Amino acid sequence: MLVVGAKGRMGTLLRAAVEADESLSLAGGYDADNVSELDSVAPEVDLVIDFSAPASLSHVEAYVRRTHAALLSGTTGLSADDLARLRALGEVAPVIWSGNYSLGVAVLRHLAREAAASLPGWDTEIVECHHNRKADAPSGTAKMLLEAVDPAGERSVVYGRDGIVGPRPAGEIGMHSLRGGTVAGTHEVMFFGEDEEVVLTHRATSRQIFVNGAIAAAKRLLAREPGFYDFDTLMFGQL
Repeated sequence: MLVVGAKGRMGTLLRAAVEADESLSLAGGYDADNVSELDSVAPEVDLVIDFSAPASLSHVEAYVRRTHAALLSGTTGLSADDLARLRALGEVAPVIWSGNYSLGVAVLRHLAREAAASLPGWDTEIVECHHNRKADAPSGTAKMLLEAVDPAGERSVVYGRDGIVGPRPAGEIGMHSLRGGTVAGTHEVMFFGEDEEVVLTHRATSRQIFVNGAIAAAKRLLAREPGFYDFDTLMFGQL
């Protein structure tokens, strides 16, 4: 397999996990300085794991179309057009993208979806916290949680609040990003009703949980036919 974003935090952990797994073999790693090699000269393998940046997508896309290698992507900060391009790769290879490969986060999304459906009219806020080197905001996981509580995309979303904002509009969803220290990732979905509140929280104490989930998903992806898969369905059928 190949790892794209090999020198990054996740890439470093992924390379170590692959090298420790006797059922897997690492053929190479790519970063900003050599990612263009994916276009034509990178060796053909059966799987690419990409935890890089949106700027690398065109090279990863070219490689998958050239080799039909399976692709597991955990790159965040992708636009709607970028995600559409990933889905289109499912026509030629097995492809999965997720903003979070944690089992616990998959359960959090399920609970948030159920809570939102069961608590109509309650105010909803999503808060995420990550280390001070994270480049994108909100996190990919926060966006997935937003989709869970508002699957039709009908509600207005406010990204932080500042100044005289007035009373909170009915149906509004607040999205807030905190950055600091070495936090691996904390996500909260809050529901506020009259005289009561429900708070769902997931805390990651290490990126290793994402590595473990990604490796497990990658092994399952290799057994699938071409198509675009989501983490919940691939791992659990459907949560």
